[in-house]
Amino acid sequence: MKQQKSISLYWSCQLIGWSLAGLFWGFSAWMQMFTGGHSGQYSYTLALFHFGFDLGIGILITHAYYRFAHNFNFTRLKLQNMPVRLIPAVLLMGICYMLLVTVKLYVARYYFTFAYSESFGMFFRQNYLVLLATGIRLMAIWVLAFHLYHYALMEIGTATDNARLQVVARDAQMQQLSAQLNPHFFFNSLNSVKALTAINPVKARRAIDLLSDLLRATLYGSNAKLISLRDEVNLVNDYLELEKIRFEERLQFTVDMEEGTEHCLIPPLSIQTLVENAIKHGIAHQKAGGEIKITIKNTDGEIRIAVLNPGRLSAAGNQHGLGLKNLKDRLLLQYQNQASFVIEEVYGDKVLSTIILPAL
Repeated sequence: MKQQKSISLYWSCQLIGWSLAGLFWGFSAWMQMFTGGHSGQYSYTLALFHFGFDLGIGILITHAYYRFAHNFNFTRLKLQNMPVRLIPAVLLMGICYMLLVTVKLYVARYYFTFAYSESFGMFFRQNYLVLLATGIRLMAIWVLAFHLYHYALMEIGTATDNARLQVVARDAQMQQLSAQLNPHFFFNSLNSVKALTAINPVKARRAIDLLSDLLRATLYGSNAKLISLRDEVNLVNDYLELEKIRFEERLQFTVDMEEGTEHCLIPPLSIQTLVENAIKHGIAHQKAGGEIKITIKNTDGEIRIAVLNPGRLSAAGNQHGLGLKNLKDRLLLQYQNQASFVIEEVYGDKVLSTIILPAL
């Protein structure tokens, strides 16, 4: 059995709205006839003629604007931009309404009124002001309702995206905490500190400071959607320095941040996610270790963040983890398809992770 297609909300509103308007005008004409004592002269054929053309004219003009609004992205206008764009549109729609209704009324009188001989020009001069005012009023109501509906949808969509962004950001933060502070990492760090207390107390104190800073930043850091690159890089440096205590000479790293980019804003733990992925799936699987290179540049108004580490995608399977998935979702929601994230294998035994996002 084929499923019947239901009529859309837009066409339901169009048909119901203009039908009610046509019925109201027909009823008003009937009441004028009735109260004037001329109920016998009321023509139902003429009433049907007016109803059909009123319905067609209303839908024709408003649907033309509907197509125009969607083609030129008028449905996403902000409140402050609406008057400049909508007032001319309403005036033009009112003029179109006035012209079409004038023709309709003249044709109705010409064919339904006996011995009617008034010229169209005279009829137009007598009625155009009233019809223009009526058209502007009707079109203003329709356009206002149309844009308020789309503005409400846009606000609801924004609120929904913000809510999703908060949930994804919170999930990403919790995932990072579970990955960074899992028992293996935590106890290894403590064991490193314990070993250093006997042979290198200065380095042990530094490790304790780094661990304390990392815990404080991740556990008690702000819930801001964006942080500066400087703050993110500081956190990454602490994390890498602490991990270096565990890997010693197996872990080398460099951070090359272009001058002037330190105040640009990015989602928190973005670079941290890439660095942790590089250590977990790259350095940890290399007997001789390797170097993690972090490069941050501003290219034509875009921030390009690249993390290069030894490893292979096919062997490590390091591109489908929860952390990277959360990072992709956060970038998608935060920048609305204006940011990108790519992880790829280069130079045969290197993995390159790249984030490109607008400079804010």
